[in-house]
Amino acid sequence: MMNKRVYGVLGIVSIMANWNADFSGYPKTISTGETFGSDKALKYPMKKMWENEGKKVLYIKSFKISGEGKKGETSLVPKTLKERYQQIFEVKDLKECKNIEEVLRNLMSAVDVKNFGATFAEPGYNVSITGAVQIGQGFNKYEGTTPEEQQILSPFRDAKKEGKGDDKGEAEKEAKNSTLGTKIVSNEAHYFYPFVINPLAYKEFMELGMTEGYTEEDYQNFRRTALVSATAFATNAKVGCENEFALFVETDIDTYLPNLSEYIRFEKNGNKNVISLEFIDMIKALEIKIRKIDVYYNPYTTELAGDTEGITLYDIRTLKEV
Repeated sequence: MMNKRVYGVLGIVSIMANWNADFSGYPKTISTGETFGSDKALKYPMKKMWENEGKKVLYIKSFKISGEGKKGETSLVPKTLKERYQQIFEVKDLKECKNIEEVLRNLMSAVDVKNFGATFAEPGYNVSITGAVQIGQGFNKYEGTTPEEQQILSPFRDAKKEGKGDDKGEAEKEAKNSTLGTKIVSNEAHYFYPFVINPLAYKEFMELGMTEGYTEEDYQNFRRTALVSATAFATNAKVGCENEFALFVETDIDTYLPNLSEYIRFEKNGNKNVISLEFIDMIKALEIKIRKIDVYYNPYTTELAGDTEGITLYDIRTLKEV
């Protein structure tokens, strides 16, 4: 088991993109109008990166062809949790597995469960695992963020409109035209997610012999992925979303720090982003318990404000020290 805690912040920039949309398609906001991204939005690219690397990822959408429709029709449907478990752990039927120890060991061998935990509520099993890695909500700290709605022209006509409506001539004319869609993005947003890694979260499962605990190798895997997964996840809505900042504060295992994203400020200075690190005095007061502080940022677009003495600085594009 890793013998330290890690506190930090992960920053995501979104330029003419939509990092995390609500059901209306607009960037998520709270009641006060502040834009934010959920922890799920940050975890998903990490899970996709792990899955693409061939690692076992349980809690991610996968599909199967279902032939249960009428008249022998088939359709593409998401797999159930049970079906996903059986797929990645090569289990013929979960119902036939009566050994809870085997199920727990399998769950803890999945990279997403090892990091973020799991709720596995299947008949015969009611397993809840609190993840060693806890990620908070990522609030946008840029005051100039506004949503932008773009009209998109489709290359196809809408056949559903043919011969319908009171004015069939008008309906047929409209059907001959290409259909319109919309794409909603933010002009610019800068999300900052707090996180904490507590290796003691799996102490009980370690005592039961179900896992070796959250190890240094697990931490380095999380860290490596957290630094690049948003940049690598280039879907249509996410092109323009990139990793732009990361803070890792490694402490003694009995050290407790508050939400560090509350001590980070973002503003513009001309064409440069300015990220202010306002937690330095608080960290210095606990200096004896602080083992290491690493900050990753893009020196081409961003300036750091605040005392950086004792902090190792890295270029987030190259992951090399600056």
